[in-house]
Amino acid sequence: MLIKFFLRMRKSIVTLMFMLLLGSVSLFTGYSNVHAFTRIAVSETEDLVDEELMEETGIISSAIQIDSTFFINLGINLLGVILIILLVYYPNYKKMDTIFTFLMFNIVIFLLTFVLNEVKMSMGAAFGLFAIFSMLRYRTASINTKEMTYLFIFIAMGLISAIRLQPGELGIIIGIVFLSTLILDTGLILKKESSNEMRYEKVDMIKPEKREALLADLSERTGLNVHRISIQKIDYLRDTAMITYYYYEK
Repeated sequence: MLIKFFLRMRKSIVTLMFMLLLGSVSLFTGYSNVHAFTRIAVSETEDLVDEELMEETGIISSAIQIDSTFFINLGINLLGVILIILLVYYPNYKKMDTIFTFLMFNIVIFLLTFVLNEVKMSMGAAFGLFAIFSMLRYRTASINTKEMTYLFIFIAMGLISAIRLQPGELGIIIGIVFLSTLILDTGLILKKESSNEMRYEKVDMIKPEKREALLADLSERTGLNVHRISIQKIDYLRDTAMITYYYYEK
């Protein structure tokens, strides 16, 4: 009789045991979640209390502090940029449209670096700022290597000037950058070599044995002292060639 009763009630017993097991797991999980939530709340409260205590004691600041060092470093930075533009870049290249780009890049990089160095940012805000900058594209015409070098120089000067160095140290660094640019890009040590491209119609003159005659012909056409050439492309159907000729600026 007991065996028959057990066989009839086995489904109910299994169901009851499953419900008891599920209730135990739910109870344990709920306790773990409550315990974890309590630990997180306590940790955040302790961090908040620590930050408030540090702000009250002056260890950290919740606002940007613009003092005399800010204006002095900004002035040294702008002085170096203006000297490079007036004494090196503009006398050599005579381009006014790029001066605005150089100045604004330098100033914006200076201010952005100063703010990020002063403000405490969370990890989420930092990733959000990185995502915003990754979406920015400058759809402009390609610039040559010299202009790209000058742009990098001005960006680096703004970045270095914003990390709150001492004015004397910053002045030495900016002075080294200025003197290096002045010496290397004004022909004081190295001759300034420039180049241009042209379509040349005398294909028979591009042979190696006629190189001296080709240089003399290019010098006579351009009025420049052409000292070397490089052949880019030869079109035998039109009997023309694209060549790049190099000359030293006076």
